Amino acid sequence: MNMPAAKIEIETAMPAVGAAPVVTMTPKRPPRSEAYARMARETAARVIPPLVVIALLTLVWELVCRRAGSALPPPSKVFTDTKELILDPFFDHGGIDKGLFWHLSASLQRVAFGYSLSAIAGIALGVLVGQSVWAMRGLDPLFQVLRTIPPLAWLPLSLAAFRDGQPSAIFVIFITSIWPIIINTAVGIRNIPQDYRNVAAVVQLNPLEFFAKIMIPAAAPYIFTGLRIGIGLSWLAIVAAEMLIGGVGIGFFIWDAWNSSHISEIILALFYVGIVGFVLDRLIAGLGKFVTRGTAQN
Repeated sequence: MNMPAAKIEIETAMPAVGAAPVVTMTPKRPPRSEAYARMARETAARVIPPLVVIALLTLVWELVCRRAGSALPPPSKVFTDTKELILDPFFDHGGIDKGLFWHLSASLQRVAFGYSLSAIAGIALGVLVGQSVWAMRGLDPLFQVLRTIPPLAWLPLSLAAFRDGQPSAIFVIFITSIWPIIINTAVGIRNIPQDYRNVAAVVQLNPLEFFAKIMIPAAAPYIFTGLRIGIGLSWLAIVAAEMLIGGVGIGFFIWDAWNSSHISEIILALFYVGIVGFVLDRLIAGLGKFVTRGTAQN
């Protein structure tokens, strides 16, 4: 990359008789067209490769599934069958007969509530386990056992406890996403450099100041790694749980489409599930990059 040329300006006024001219170096700003061209090249380098891969995969899908006897519809048929759902995602005919926007909105509300609870509880427990040796010895084995239980295995227990689908789904989200947050937070707390702790002791920070000024900033990259894993698990858990609890939600929409043999609607819903999951991951990653000033993985 060529460095921008420098413009040399020689002052005509002399500070004294016989003194040498004063030479100042003023950096020359690159033209706006060059900056826009560079941004366009960077955007193209990020966007074009995945678009090419998606186009090739769609072409292969179309060619394979257009053959007679294929069990899955090709992309062209998926679009034809789901055109009304794509063009009008906001319709509401009452009950569960709603557009995909309302199903996704209901699922996202459950995820937001359950994930927020898991983030608060997970960070608090992670700090406790990471800071206290006794807490780590007592709680870490329990956490390692509970985190291996599949999300849907919690659903019958939650239904028995809450006797309602809505809090049961939120509990499944909570219990599924909390473990990576606890573990990553604890690892981040344990990896705080000893120099930071020594400085805190020298300046005599109280526990609250140490928590706010040393502990959380130092462990933030680990915390946001756990939060990113947790948001992905939350979205996976709610789609699976809604297939069983019923009601409005993208998971139930997929299950209802299967019962009605509407394969094209299932494919469309899976496409939306993937897009929403990607956006949620990018949002947490962007927040982590902003909070940690680029030190969190993106």
